[in-house]
Amino acid sequence: MFQILVIDDDRAVQILLKRMLERQGYEVITTSNGEEGIAKALDYRPALIICDWVMPGLNGLDVCRYVKKDSNLTTTFFILLTSLDSIADRVKGLDAGADDFITKPVEQNELQARVRAGLRLHQMSHELKAQKQLLEDELAEAAEYVRSLLPSPMTKPFKIDFRFIPSQQLGGDCFDYYWLDPDYLAIYLLDTAGHGLKATLPSISVLNLLRSHALKSLNYYQPSEVLRALNDTFQMNYKNDKYFTIWYGVYNRVKKQLMYASAGHPPAVLLSKNSTNNPEVKLLKTPGMPVGMFPEAKYVDDFCTIEESSTLYIFSDGVYEITKPNGTVWSLDAFIRMLAESSSFAENKLEIIINYLNQLNSKGVFDDDLSILQIQFD
Repeated sequence: MFQILVIDDDRAVQILLKRMLERQGYEVITTSNGEEGIAKALDYRPALIICDWVMPGLNGLDVCRYVKKDSNLTTTFFILLTSLDSIADRVKGLDAGADDFITKPVEQNELQARVRAGLRLHQMSHELKAQKQLLEDELAEAAEYVRSLLPSPMTKPFKIDFRFIPSQQLGGDCFDYYWLDPDYLAIYLLDTAGHGLKATLPSISVLNLLRSHALKSLNYYQPSEVLRALNDTFQMNYKNDKYFTIWYGVYNRVKKQLMYASAGHPPAVLLSKNSTNNPEVKLLKTPGMPVGMFPEAKYVDDFCTIEESSTLYIFSDGVYEITKPNGTVWSLDAFIRMLAESSSFAENKLEIIINYLNQLNSKGVFDDDLSILQIQFD
């Protein structure tokens, strides 16, 4: 049985509306002022509220604004009861969040029709809210599954730490690192276009494919060959419109040499100490289109010697495409400068970086997945 809350300072109107609505099988709660009306709304969470516009204390517009801001009353249908019928008055009511109006004196057939219509919309809103919550729960479970697939932090022979913060919609970030043999470490991070499970599933497929070495006869020690094989395997077509960017490297810990290749991905950032207090910054990136975009895409390798006490950062674009409180979007250059500045901290560099990004973000959650790997070659 639907509950309807009637808020009116006129006792006669309360009784009239209560009788009309109870004849239709609704449970009716009545109150005589805005303050009590809000308290009743919070206690009962009615499906529909009929509220007089002109009342002492809080008027109908005040009550409506309060109800519409409360997260527990988002599906409640709000009808303003008024003798005001000008266009300007209706606009004020709509701006306050009113869903419908009933003009005094109340006509029974009109009341019944508007209440039925309002309850239909309430029911639809309630079902949509339930479906939205179900989808969010499923995405949260998917994010936990992705997190369970990620490698554990490494402490020897050097330190690898990371942060993975999925967006509310769940993006396509994924990464991994593992030893190809005792001397060679493979490490990569990829970001699939789009959001939701449609973006996450290709990322998981790539992770499983590379981790299991399922691409036979492939030289996993040569990054450009790995990207070329992935491009052949994950081509876009009429059934699959997803492509992904990736940075892939192989580190030889004996020669202290890093071979890498990238496919449309942000550059990795290598910070090395020098004679001054400011670190030397190298951007590690090679030309190459995102994987899956073009069948004949070419990928090339590059090399870099890793100096002692260097730090390498590999990340997705979610770490810098952040909307700041002033409405502007942060930039890659600004993020790189922040990385360089963070190198002066002796400990907890990654935690300091994440705290900075959280403070920079103008929203409660990030718009895109945020993934960052920190490799400290101490």
